[in-house]
Amino acid sequence: MIVILDGSSAQIPPRMLTELERKTLQRKMNSPVVYRYPNLESLLFELKLRSHIVQSAKDMYTSGVSFATFSNSRCNERYWIRTPNGGFLLRPGVPPSVAVADIYENGHLYAFECAGAIIILLYKAVLDAIGPAAFDRHFQNLFLRDWQYDRDMRLITTYNLNEVYHGDVLYFKNPDHDPRTPEWQGENVVVLDDNLYFGHGIGIGTGQEIIDQLNRARRPFSMVSAYLDNLVLTPDFEAIRLLAYRDDEVATAASSAEDTAEALMETAEIG
Repeated sequence: MIVILDGSSAQIPPRMLTELERKTLQRKMNSPVVYRYPNLESLLFELKLRSHIVQSAKDMYTSGVSFATFSNSRCNERYWIRTPNGGFLLRPGVPPSVAVADIYENGHLYAFECAGAIIILLYKAVLDAIGPAAFDRHFQNLFLRDWQYDRDMRLITTYNLNEVYHGDVLYFKNPDHDPRTPEWQGENVVVLDDNLYFGHGIGIGTGQEIIDQLNRARRPFSMVSAYLDNLVLTPDFEAIRLLAYRDDEVATAASSAEDTAEALMETAEIG
């Protein structure tokens, strides 16, 4: 169920939504869970950011980036500094938006593990949603490694696989993985559509295809299958939407201050 707190209707003109967004909207409207939004713009932003996440995942798949453990990670050192623990630190003076976009533009220069891939593609989706100016203001000093992320990238964890929508992040767990390959103890994935996922290192596939891939990385003779965990990770869509508004408020306040200063100077000159 969707509730718009300012009293607006949750009906959005179909021409404004993709088929996937319409599907998510309809499922949320029919859900027993109550989803509250301050206004219609907030709901629309969530649907669009979810689509940006899906596109970001698909673009990562075709970008040429490689899967690697921390010891074998690599990056474009024009924009990032590779740290001794295999992470990527934003190089001083480089706009965050440029560095994140470069991962997609020069993917062959990059290699990283699956958790870091999720954070990177979320950054790219947020960049596409709020634009480079707001992104550069709020996502400075980026460090990419595992699940580390900027404080403005707020993530919400729930545990209900009945309430999963496009753009959500899930986890396939491999409890009996081969101890010689700990990187295959599980796979973080983005929901692209019904039973269709992207996982860095595995690619795009159905849930069963991902489970089959993980099962190939079990300890010898294991009969314990990988499975889809009930953990659901979702961005705080409203907090991210408001980042752009905070920029607008700063710009408006600065403009107002300049106008006031000019008016005072004119008054002083007249006097």
